[in-house]
Amino acid sequence: MGVRLGLLAAVAAVAAATCAGATGSALQTQARSVPRFSHVILIVFENHEVNEVLGRSDAPTFNRLASKYATISQYTAVAHPSLPNYLALVSGSTQGIDSDCTSCLVSGRSLADTLAASRKTWKTYAEGLPSTGFTGASSGRYAKKHNPFVYFRRNLVPARLQRIVPLTRFTADLRGRRLPSFSLVVPDLCHDMHDCDPAVGDRFLRTLVPPLLRALGPHGLLVVTFDEGSSDNGCCRLAAGGHILTILAGGLARRGARLSTPVDHYSTLQTIEDLTRVPRQGGAACACTPSLGRLLVGSARRASG
Repeated sequence: MGVRLGLLAAVAAVAAATCAGATGSALQTQARSVPRFSHVILIVFENHEVNEVLGRSDAPTFNRLASKYATISQYTAVAHPSLPNYLALVSGSTQGIDSDCTSCLVSGRSLADTLAASRKTWKTYAEGLPSTGFTGASSGRYAKKHNPFVYFRRNLVPARLQRIVPLTRFTADLRGRRLPSFSLVVPDLCHDMHDCDPAVGDRFLRTLVPPLLRALGPHGLLVVTFDEGSSDNGCCRLAAGGHILTILAGGLARRGARLSTPVDHYSTLQTIEDLTRVPRQGGAACACTPSLGRLLVGSARRASG
């Protein structure tokens, strides 16, 4: 199994890089019809197939959001285990990693680089993080493998490590209207459902959603997804990380919208990049990656979607 996962990760990384090189420049210069945005927030839960959450009575918050806002019926995680999916979500590549390593580092670029180059801001709010900029493997119910920005060498400088903060800062930033352009919210190993039941994760989400949606207002977007499922179900090119639930909520999400096109984590990154108006990277820059644009208010449909 290890050899197979390693081979898939390596091939996926090469394929994403090749595709980006062939099509990225054209897509980056293409005029994008995207709505005006205020903030984008991505919350990532863990290790559940869509049918283990959607339709279940012990996950009412997930189900209410899915019913009210935009959902995707064929969304597939990129790989197994966790870390490659998180790297894909913020850089458009698994970076050749096929494990949950904690001492590994990657030299590639991430969303942190493109946002900084465009004078946009970002933060990771990680539950259980013992201190700002902590790069250790774990602490209590905090796990580094779910905090992707600390794996990029370019982010291991004081100015950027100051953007890796405990989740306790999130409420203060919400109330103080200090949210960055892009926020990654990382629940701990229980609240993300890695070690606990969906009901626990649902209660966690329920505490966040009302104030979060109010703070986002009419021009904000909340993306709720999972890193991977419990199966090897796949769809798009080499994505084979399980069939997972993904919801787009907030003012920029079309209420009741449904997308049946098979998509994966690269489509989510592409959406974040387009809204924040930064260049697409890796798999998100590939013409083979379907757009989520039709799920957004005021966004023109792309041919690839």
